[in-house]
Amino acid sequence: MTLFQISEPDESPLPHATRRAVGIDLGTTNSLVATVRNGSPVVLPDLEGRTLLPSVVRYGEHRVDVGHTALARATEDPGNTIASVKRLMGRGIRDLADDRRYPYRLVEGEGMVRLATRSGIKSPVEVSAEILRALRQRAEGSLGGAIDGAVVTVPAYFDDAQRQATKDAAKLAGLPVLRLLNEPTAAAIAYGLDNAAEGTYAVFDLGGGTFDISILRLSRGVFEVLATNGDSALGGDDFDHRVFCWAIEAAGLPPLEGADARRLLTRSCEAKEMLTGHDAAPIAATLSDGTRIDLTLTAETFTAMTRTLVAKTLVPVKRALHDAKLAPADIKGVVLVGGATRMPQIRRAVAEFFGQPPLTNLNPDEVVAVGAAIQANKLVGNREHDDDWLLLDVIPLSLGIETMGGLAEKIVPRNSTIPVVRAQDFTTFKDGQTAMALHVVQGEREKVADCRSLARFELRGIPPMVAGAARIRVSFDVDADGLLSVSAQEQTTGVEASIVVKPSYGLSDAEIARMLEESFAHAADDAGARALAETRVEAERIAGATESALAADGDLLDGEERAMIDRALAAVRTAVAGDDRSTLSAAIDALNEATAGFAARRMNRSVARVLSGRRVDALG
Repeated sequence: MTLFQISEPDESPLPHATRRAVGIDLGTTNSLVATVRNGSPVVLPDLEGRTLLPSVVRYGEHRVDVGHTALARATEDPGNTIASVKRLMGRGIRDLADDRRYPYRLVEGEGMVRLATRSGIKSPVEVSAEILRALRQRAEGSLGGAIDGAVVTVPAYFDDAQRQATKDAAKLAGLPVLRLLNEPTAAAIAYGLDNAAEGTYAVFDLGGGTFDISILRLSRGVFEVLATNGDSALGGDDFDHRVFCWAIEAAGLPPLEGADARRLLTRSCEAKEMLTGHDAAPIAATLSDGTRIDLTLTAETFTAMTRTLVAKTLVPVKRALHDAKLAPADIKGVVLVGGATRMPQIRRAVAEFFGQPPLTNLNPDEVVAVGAAIQANKLVGNREHDDDWLLLDVIPLSLGIETMGGLAEKIVPRNSTIPVVRAQDFTTFKDGQTAMALHVVQGEREKVADCRSLARFELRGIPPMVAGAARIRVSFDVDADGLLSVSAQEQTTGVEASIVVKPSYGLSDAEIARMLEESFAHAADDAGARALAETRVEAERIAGATESALAADGDLLDGEERAMIDRALAAVRTAVAGDDRSTLSAAIDALNEATAGFAARRMNRSVARVLSGRRVDALG
């Protein structure tokens, strides 16, 4: 007889087989991972009880440090310690307002900027993957097994290239990504479910490197994003940099670089954070040449020097309200997200603009990760008593194609609810035209030159007709992650071409495949590096001993034997300079084999020297 598993309609067939789902907030300054336990979202700490993981990666001689360990070495090794990498995701050097502000060296890559480290040239995707891998390992250790699904958050105003780069990093870190979720939307989920809120809310999200504003309507379990706007190059880092520049000017210093710049920038950030609860903060540092900096920054001075940055956050706020066809008075509450919203001048500006104090009952550092965990728990199939809710998110920027005259024809307008499919018909420009080149772009400007290029592809096989007779239907399909695929079909013949958009600032499939192969061996990286170092030491020891032996007893060898040993010795010296441990080990073995006879003759000579002139009966 066959038995069936019986369960209640609202429960999983295996109610105790909860799948491991996490939400990850990949931040500019700090990152977090959260999960849902016993129906409640919790942020997962490390072994020392710390929930925040500094988004810092240091490439050492034989290992990669992430988080607090990397941050502790940032001042002494600024060129190999990568912080604020989120600002570089999906970006080329020409996209950066000032690449000189980064203490590490940036190099132009194909599309995305690259970072020069002692471990080689790294992409922002690879650096971000190290942070995500550390969070995955923390979660697996806490939950007792492999992760079944993850939701990773991104700024709402991240474009397609930045989203694809984030997804590539998560894939490289070994995370099974269920969804990319906009950070303000994640915060709204956490706030709405925690407070049973209904109405129209604004989520003001100022993180370390990005700023987003989203307008959401919460009604009967439906989270509908009405509009979003922001600036992906504005955040707490910019406030730090203002203090840094003020300190240099106030102390009468020349432009700083390297360790000195990183040291003063760290002190500037500490002063900014101290001013959240104090009227003044010290900035004290000793530079490498012995110069002593001893300044006091007042809250009044800090507010004055950052007034333009605060005003800059309100520009996207006004745009988002305009797109949502709302006024500040229509907003029921303003949710603050991101550590930078702790600054008093930010809270005052928000309160003055909206005419009400912002909502601060949730931890601004953790609220995004909590919302992502709630979404991940739902998507992975775990049932909770209060998860009967629906999320309707939007795309931040319009999508379209290039038309004659270099103009951008928008097919999917910004703030369209996703997932979304939109189509539009186009036609040929010339008589007998049998092919059409399609250029996919993203942005709000009318000219293609002012928008971001996403992809190019061709539709061939159009039957020759007079200009304007052909009907080409171009379809845009944006998935729940905000990622795009485009297809074009000639309506009379059905001939079709399509492309899954890999943005010009994303990584190729081959690059991702290569990085994945490397990541599979990541757990053995430290051991491999140590083994290589140990083998190099052994090689140097053997090579040095051989050279000493040749100098002392080279006369024991004939010309052919000496040449063979010299060749083997040279091979060891060459292999020592490389990074291939197997080649080096083989060279050592070859040198040992080549010198075996020589070593035996040296031993005989040594024994003979010891015994020379001594009687046999005296040896007993």
